[in-house]
Amino acid sequence: MPEPRVQFTISFTEPHAHYVDVEMDVTDFDEKMLDISMPVWTPGSYLIREYERHVELVEAFSETDRIACEKISKNTWRIQAPANKTKISYRVYGFEVSVRTNMILADRAFINPAATFMYIKGRIDIDCTVKINLPEKWSHISTGLPRIAQNRHVFYAKNFDILYDSPLELGNQDIWHFHAAGVAHEFAMVGGGNYDKQQLSSDITKIVEEETKIWGENPNTQYVFITHNYQTGGGGLEHLNSTVLGASRNAYQIPSAYKNFLCLVAHEYFHLWNVKRLRPKELGPFDYDKENYTTGLWIMEGFTSYYDNLIIRRCGFFSIPEYLDMLVNDFNQVYNRPGYRIQSAALASYDAWIKHYRPDENSANTSISYYNKGAMLAVALDVHILSETQGTKRLDNVLRSAYQTFYKKENRGFEEKEFQTLAEAVTGTNLSEIFDAAHRTEELDYNKYFNRVGYQLVDLNHNKQELSLGIKIAIQEGRIILKNVERGSGAWDAGLNVDDELIAINGNRLDAAGKELEFILQHGQVDEIIDILVSRDGLIRTIHAPLRRSTKQQWVIQQKPDATPFQKRMGEIWLSAEI
Repeated sequence: MPEPRVQFTISFTEPHAHYVDVEMDVTDFDEKMLDISMPVWTPGSYLIREYERHVELVEAFSETDRIACEKISKNTWRIQAPANKTKISYRVYGFEVSVRTNMILADRAFINPAATFMYIKGRIDIDCTVKINLPEKWSHISTGLPRIAQNRHVFYAKNFDILYDSPLELGNQDIWHFHAAGVAHEFAMVGGGNYDKQQLSSDITKIVEEETKIWGENPNTQYVFITHNYQTGGGGLEHLNSTVLGASRNAYQIPSAYKNFLCLVAHEYFHLWNVKRLRPKELGPFDYDKENYTTGLWIMEGFTSYYDNLIIRRCGFFSIPEYLDMLVNDFNQVYNRPGYRIQSAALASYDAWIKHYRPDENSANTSISYYNKGAMLAVALDVHILSETQGTKRLDNVLRSAYQTFYKKENRGFEEKEFQTLAEAVTGTNLSEIFDAAHRTEELDYNKYFNRVGYQLVDLNHNKQELSLGIKIAIQEGRIILKNVERGSGAWDAGLNVDDELIAINGNRLDAAGKELEFILQHGQVDEIIDILVSRDGLIRTIHAPLRRSTKQQWVIQQKPDATPFQKRMGEIWLSAEI
């Protein structure tokens, strides 16, 4: 019995209205009912996005007649008595600026396959083709999918996991090519910008080759960078042999912004190995109908967040002080969120589906980012391994061995305990304290690790006497509106609420410039009770709130004045621009 075959054709009859027309031809499907589903999320972005909400006019046809088709769940349609060749047609609306959603315009389209192409229920494994009918004035297609023979508009995917991991940029993007680490790379720039193609190609070649050196091989024959340039933009999403980046079109000539863009490139390219191939067992094969929970994102995203800046240092784009400033930002991000006492790195990973992509006014009090906390744990592992092995091994060796073992040899995802066991075997070092810390809210003594390489974490605010209410405000139509209340602060204990309008303090009308509030904080006393007049839902009331010491921390990473020659040598290896 032949395997079912799926052929997609996409067209753009109304791109100006943000629609893509999809035809799905299913051949040799020998069942009484054909169920087709739209994914509800996209790999790498751990949030149920309900892509099916943008689907319209689902219809089914045999070669001669219409076939009964009904929606049976939020993202599934059932076709009764499918023909040997069944054509399903539907339309998808796309008008959202992000790296993970469709954006269809009169002059171009970004197609996220998970938000566009349905799959046969239970048959993610079958291969498929995608034919693209470009509008008359569109010239280019950029995607990691291979073309079929010499047909530049038809592409092939071995299965739907690969299809859903291969975005398409269609239009008149600026395209150029370069080779790095033996791999052909394509750059597709959308939206203009003041970028320098030669400089980008040269700098990104260094990044590609530095990362390939860590992992021991580059698994691709081609790779595509799709960059969307906006007036103000950022973010990225990794794919199997491509990535989609967001950038600010006129920031490429600003040194700090350009280096940040290179960090983004380094981050997404590092995922080519770390998560796309080396991965927790829960992250593939995927269930596209629901959440795929894992506690391991602190390894996947956290380690990648540690390495993105480190790679830029190794390439020579960051000086040592610049690199340390980027690294310590992870500590400041975590320690200035009271949520670090509530949520561990592993729990933050598990809760990504319900917390990370859905921040609210209380998020800082209840959660942390597995990106930042994972990077903190990664640097502890790296310098610990480095010092314990006297500079002969580091986290690089662990990743390369894990890639070879779990992906290359066994072709499977790993359990976290397996990853730890392998790391300890490769390095001959006990790493349990750090791996255990990923599952606890009690903090590591990070100076215990930094000191081993001649550095130390210092909180510049440790002895400061600044006062704080523990609030963040915003000016809206001339009114001072409370936007965040810090857990444990005077405002928290007094019962100030988000969305309260602050009117006066101690009988003095507040001004939009914040001078009255600033005066109170500069001249008040610890535990002094101040009277705050607020409007809450239109009702006026007075809140009595105590002033407290500010809990804001300002960490820096400095050289340890009394570092031993061995510690200094370990620090030189850790921060070397040549590995």
